[in-house]
Amino acid sequence: MYFHKEFIRPRYEETDQMGVIYHGNYITWFEQARSGFFRSLGYPYKQLEDEGFWIPVIEVGCKYIAPAKYDEEVYVKTSVDEFKGVRITLKYQVYDVATDQLLVEGFTKHATTDKQLKPVSLKKKAPELYKIISNSMKDDKE
Repeated sequence: MYFHKEFIRPRYEETDQMGVIYHGNYITWFEQARSGFFRSLGYPYKQLEDEGFWIPVIEVGCKYIAPAKYDEEVYVKTSVDEFKGVRITLKYQVYDVATDQLLVEGFTKHATTDKQLKPVSLKKKAPELYKIISNSMKDDKE
C-alpha cells in the first residue's frame, strides 16, 4: 500500500495553554497531508479542481494517543483506506520524528463531486485518477 509522509514543524501559535498542540490543529494537518498525498501521486488538488472535481469532507475522526509539542517535528503518514464509488476514505497517522512514536490516528471521508457538489464517479468521469487511487491501495507484493 502506498503512503505519503508530510513533515510538519509545529508552530507556537498551534499550541494551547498546556503547551501542546491544540486538538483542532490536527485536522488542519490532515488537510495539509492530504494535499501532499495527492501531489505525491502526481495528481495535485489544483489539477483535480481544474478538471472540475471536488472531494469535500463528509466525515472526520481523530484519536489522540500522545501530545505533539511546539517545535518538535512530526510527520503525517497518509494512505487510502477505502475507495468505493463516489466515496474515498483517507487514513492519517501522526508520528514524532525524533522517536517515531505514534501520536494521533485519524481519518477523513470524502464524496467525489463536481463543482455543483453533485456526486460523480471517478471511474467514469476521471478514469486516470481512479486508476491512480486504486493502485495506491494495492499491496507492494501484488
